[in-house]
Amino acid sequence: MTMWARIVALVIKEFLALLRDKASRFVLIGPPVIQLLVFSYAASFDLNHVPYAVYNEDAGYASRELLARFSGAGTFTQVATVRDEAQIATLIDDKSALMVLHIGPHFTRDLLTHRSAGPQVILDGRDSNTASLVLNDVNGILLDFNQEWAAAHGWSRQPARLDIRAWFNPNLLSRWFIVPGIVALITLVVTLLVTGLSVAREREMGTFDQLLVTPMRPAEILLGKAIPGFIVGGAEGAFIALVAVAWFHIPFVGSVLALALGMFFFLLAAIGVGLMISSLAVTQQQGLLGVFLFMVPAIILSGFATPIANMPAAVQFLTLINPMRYLLVIVRGVFLEGSGVHDLLPQFWPLALIGLASMTAAAWLFRHRMQ
Repeated sequence: MTMWARIVALVIKEFLALLRDKASRFVLIGPPVIQLLVFSYAASFDLNHVPYAVYNEDAGYASRELLARFSGAGTFTQVATVRDEAQIATLIDDKSALMVLHIGPHFTRDLLTHRSAGPQVILDGRDSNTASLVLNDVNGILLDFNQEWAAAHGWSRQPARLDIRAWFNPNLLSRWFIVPGIVALITLVVTLLVTGLSVAREREMGTFDQLLVTPMRPAEILLGKAIPGFIVGGAEGAFIALVAVAWFHIPFVGSVLALALGMFFFLLAAIGVGLMISSLAVTQQQGLLGVFLFMVPAIILSGFATPIANMPAAVQFLTLINPMRYLLVIVRGVFLEGSGVHDLLPQFWPLALIGLASMTAAAWLFRHRMQ
């Protein structure tokens, strides 16, 4: 038999082995379809919905004309009317509004007397990419307003100019948005890989049966598989957080306890998912593919790169069971917003529930597969 004939025979054997196994057939077809749907519908950098609030202290017609342009723009949706300056912080902090448009009390008077007027735009700078896109849209609306006002009132210079303030990320540096998210990303990847291959590796090497005849109970074996994930995942997350502060100079203005608590609940959820995958997988290859089957949608649907608010309503609902969604809010809140444990309680309890559910399911699968 020639070399090429042996190679062809080996290729045919590998395809037959792959297609005969039901789990391998699913992994071959399922992940591409799921990733196609996720990337197509969820991963969009287009800004289709900008919730904003209006703080208008001017009763003149110039302010009404400017506000009409925002309300007529398809991407802007007014969600609140601010009556007092103290309301602005609440709207931005809880992400009710992505932007607050503040028009001062003398806006119309200044324009009519040929003095430049400065409407203020307050942006949520936590997602620098989204904030930059919003700012471009705002500049476009203001440019149209300036051109029409200048033509109608004989201006030779720009009538209105923006006064911009970006909260939590004053310079809109993308690094401040991305690097804290990498803390969550690396923790997820490492934890899933460590736990997702643990049981599958034992089965593939033939040592799992030997483990079952030891005096250890199933709960002890499961705990022994989970603890390394906690140690490795926690160490990786802490290391990346330290690098973010020391090397990339990302501000850390929140509570260390809040970050540690969020990491604990997230590791609980990720380890549960990893052990479920490992319990179902027969080989390390299946375990690895199962890890990537979960990991890619989890990252895309977390808000790591694209805002969850831009996703379809059904996809947004799906993100509620994604543990990485909550850890990203925790990490970015601790790094950039100065959040403490009390501020992040709405993120802790869903993450704890997901962790409890995933660990319970992993324990049931582990016992079921041992029988």
